[in-house]
Amino acid sequence: MISYQYMTADNENNSVLTVPNGVGSAVGVARIDWFVAIVKNNTEKRVCDKLTNLGFECYVPLQKEFRIWKNGRRFVVERVVIPSIVFVKCTEVARKRIVGFPFILRFMSNRAATSSNSINKPLAIIPDAQIKKLMFMVGNSDAPVNFSSESYKKGDWVKIIRGKLAGLEGEVKIVDDRQSEVIVSLDFLGSARLTIDTVDIERINRNTI
Repeated sequence: MISYQYMTADNENNSVLTVPNGVGSAVGVARIDWFVAIVKNNTEKRVCDKLTNLGFECYVPLQKEFRIWKNGRRFVVERVVIPSIVFVKCTEVARKRIVGFPFILRFMSNRAATSSNSINKPLAIIPDAQIKKLMFMVGNSDAPVNFSSESYKKGDWVKIIRGKLAGLEGEVKIVDDRQSEVIVSLDFLGSARLTIDTVDIERINRNTI
């Protein structure tokens, strides 16, 4: 089993970039970047097909796996490697159009980046070289590639692994699968609660708290 961390703030070569909205690499040139669209679970391939038909470049990491029927016959399925994620390569103008589509929940923000504007958080930008590495790994690995994005339920104990609150631990109180978010209760200064993306947390053993 291969576990791959595709967005970290510590490794310069594999980091998520933060780019101010609408800023190009040259005056008058629209910058094209890989954005991270959040979609409903089990709609990743359909969303990618819709975007492709509309003329947008997108990527959903898929791996072929063998499954076995009850009668012993084997068959091949395509497994979505990163649930609820569709990578979209486009300009900021195009992204603003895409986010208005009903099958797009939102675009992922870069919570590890600092921003003076708490409302308009910078977007997560995935370097082209990193997308190519991901494509190569998923396409050539003989072992299953797995990411840490997983389903959570009320009562799970989790730790925040990205952003300014990294390291804090708490209990899941509410799960919203439609938004790929959970509300976590943090036991400090009373019982604070915050809403956080499931990609920014990991499950831990309660006995470790």
